[in-house]
Amino acid sequence: MKQGLVIVDVQNDYFIDGKMELVGMGEAAKNCQKLLTHFREKQASVFHVQHLSTREGATFFIPDTWGCEIHESVKPEESEPLIIKHFPSSFRDTELHGMLQDTGVNELVICGAMSHMCIDTTVRAAFDLGYNCTVISDGCATRDLEFDGHLVKAADVHAAFMAALSVPFAKVLSTENYLN
Repeated sequence: MKQGLVIVDVQNDYFIDGKMELVGMGEAAKNCQKLLTHFREKQASVFHVQHLSTREGATFFIPDTWGCEIHESVKPEESEPLIIKHFPSSFRDTELHGMLQDTGVNELVICGAMSHMCIDTTVRAAFDLGYNCTVISDGCATRDLEFDGHLVKAADVHAAFMAALSVPFAKVLSTENYLN
């Protein structure tokens, strides 16, 4: 098994002063940074994913804005691929699958945002493509959601999606458990 780290949408708009601040994004980014350091030290494959909103009426990740830029904590090095996406899945209409195949990566360690959207969609797509996945739960963040007049707190959204991904789509681990 050859592992690769996939960091999804750790972009400025998800932080304080961004257009779509997520609950706990600062802490999640610190854990993404720990994973990135670990993979760089091992000289293992790293793939950065950046969402650029091209959908009519989009309010964040607008191309050519500060908000769409990758956060300073996980900026790609020149040798690390940057995959641009326009949909929740990091695989839809991108080069990610081909890059993974070209490098022989068949086990993905996934972190980033949002737990209920791009992380969920990317993990399920990876599973369907035959990848073994590990999701780093405290390296992901999300936001409060509303359904049918009911507020669902970010912690509950996150827990529900981590639980749903844990069987059969991925192993779900904390940063500490993964690194140890």
